[in-house]
Amino acid sequence: MYVNTYFFSSDSLHERFPQLPASDSLEWVDCYTGFQCTNLKVPLNYSSPDNETIVLAIIQYPSPLPVNSTDYKGPLLFNPGGPGGSGVDYVLEAGAQYSQMFQDQYDIVGFDPRGVARSTRVSFYETGAERALWDYNILVELLGRPDGIENAWAQAIITGQLAGERDNNGLLAHINTDQTARDMLKITEAYGQEKLQYWGFSYGTILGATFAAMFPDKIERMVLDGVVDTENYYATLWSDNLTDSNKTLQAFFDGCYQAGPDGCPFYDSSPDAIKQNLDNLYDTIRARPLPVRLPTAYGVVDYARLRYAVFSSLYIPQSIYWTLAKGLSELAQGNGEGILNLTAHTPFECSCDDPSALLTSSVQDSMIAVICNDGLPVPRDVESAEAYYANLSAQFEWASIWTGVRIGCAGWPDYPKTNFRGPFTGNTSYPILFVGNTADPVAPLAAAKKVASGFDGSVVLTQDSPGHCSISANSPCTQGYIRDYFINGTLPELDTVCPIVGTLFDNTTTSGWLKRDLSGLDSEEQFLEAVRRISYSAKIPTTPLSLVPNSGCASAGH
Repeated sequence: MYVNTYFFSSDSLHERFPQLPASDSLEWVDCYTGFQCTNLKVPLNYSSPDNETIVLAIIQYPSPLPVNSTDYKGPLLFNPGGPGGSGVDYVLEAGAQYSQMFQDQYDIVGFDPRGVARSTRVSFYETGAERALWDYNILVELLGRPDGIENAWAQAIITGQLAGERDNNGLLAHINTDQTARDMLKITEAYGQEKLQYWGFSYGTILGATFAAMFPDKIERMVLDGVVDTENYYATLWSDNLTDSNKTLQAFFDGCYQAGPDGCPFYDSSPDAIKQNLDNLYDTIRARPLPVRLPTAYGVVDYARLRYAVFSSLYIPQSIYWTLAKGLSELAQGNGEGILNLTAHTPFECSCDDPSALLTSSVQDSMIAVICNDGLPVPRDVESAEAYYANLSAQFEWASIWTGVRIGCAGWPDYPKTNFRGPFTGNTSYPILFVGNTADPVAPLAAAKKVASGFDGSVVLTQDSPGHCSISANSPCTQGYIRDYFINGTLPELDTVCPIVGTLFDNTTTSGWLKRDLSGLDSEEQFLEAVRRISYSAKIPTTPLSLVPNSGCASAGH
């Protein structure tokens, strides 16, 4: 590895990153402030490794320690979920905080998985304008229109046809978790390391569990956080993710009531009364959607938008429940600005001469490719889609949003299923630390316990909080155990449960303390501040199993 120096600002990296020379080794280039970037060649198909290659975009927030220092731990890879989440973007967002959390002993590494963003990526559309006009998203409220299920099915059929017809370079069939796991091993080996050090969130737990099952002897440290039922995922069922989703919503009602009228803008006399007020608001907006104009955006707050605003807030309650409550209170008074702000997309800009224009907007393409390539084929008839929704909706309130994830594969090309899909078991070279919340809306704690049972010696650490993944809330207890695991190799005792700091309705603004100078703090104070900042790095997602927006959706917090 060696470092070249190109000076370019963060605003220009989307243009410059793809122009960096790709190499079989990690040839680092200074980028942004304090980061290094590279493009690594990897095989398109590991079954034919000597043939065509693709490029992985990689970024690191490097450790200041020399590589021969006894304190230097090597690379720690992150995956923020998705599928389709950009690891480059995530490390840019939070890399400095993670380095601080781990006492600068690791290189904090993010990569855009194959098919995603700055890496060799998939795209079903010839222009950004075509994509914007089609406006296909699998994570939407389907009951916003009478034929929502049928319309989602029809869009999936066309999207699958476009994907197959426009796969001119043969890339699409090789966008799957099996190949990405092999890419992670390739990155690790390019660092000169034999074993992987990894922290995966949400879909990143599927990637991690897949790696552990494929390469059980190649694990140095692995944290799987916000664990998805891997077997259920690979069967393309998506049937148990929502198990604890109503617990997460109930935490909104309970927390709002406990905060009182001064602490929660949507307060009423009991949690049940607050729930009823929300149900009444659904009915009101469904009957009469609200037009909203903002200085930088406009839109209609209708039933589908309101439902999505509530559902997406379940992912990051500690940083957004107060904002949601304020938006709901305003909406009840006829003001939809707050709800629109929670869900508004960045306005589309047509850039005919900028090849980077599709970087983040193509996240839906890579997400669908990974999900559909990984899993078993989905029936192609609309009746099966309707039956699936009927079954899921009998169990879960949010089935009308979640159903689109499976339906999205109804038109997918019939590629051979040669990728690894289990069993997800193994005696790993180092025990895995699994982390789960007591009320995760899309990754129930039961899934963490189920997946952990397949890997000898692993431990499940429980965080007593609503939200998706541990970093959706501020818990020095949880992050302390994770820090000690990575640095010292120690695991928490069985059945350890960690509390969080603060409440769901603290209404804490981040504008001041995010800019505060930390140089005068001691190491423990710096750790606590890093954990606090990391808990605000999660954003409203636009993919089902993610911590990041990645498609122009406005992030929100206090």
